[in-house]
Amino acid sequence: MISESGLFLFGVVMSAVLLFAMVFFIIMYSDLECDYINPIDLCSKLNAYVIPEAAAHAFLTLLFLVCGSWLALAINLPLALYNAKKMVARKHQFDPTTIFRTLPAHKREGLIKLGFYLLCFFYYLYRMIVALINSQ
Repeated sequence: MISESGLFLFGVVMSAVLLFAMVFFIIMYSDLECDYINPIDLCSKLNAYVIPEAAAHAFLTLLFLVCGSWLALAINLPLALYNAKKMVARKHQFDPTTIFRTLPAHKREGLIKLGFYLLCFFYYLYRMIVALINSQ
């Protein structure tokens, strides 16, 4: 079994990666609004990262479940279920023909996820530091 400090160290690293992914998504949305990138290129670039982003978050949530970190699981479960719902409904891919109509919703989702991963990053960092102090 993984130690609590190791679990939250992994959580810090994963949330940092997911944080950078959300920043990338938001920058790409901004580029589309300013006409620096066309919709086909945007969708092909972002679609390559949608499933890995959801899978990384699902893996982190599953790890919290297996290790018995219930508060971290409760924090992550709603977003994991939202991502799973989008996958099942097949609404996780970006469509170049409708991206301009759905861009405000995608931007809002990206900003919410950015805020979520930012809060998680600091929560995991705090829990990692507490676990390291308690282990000594």
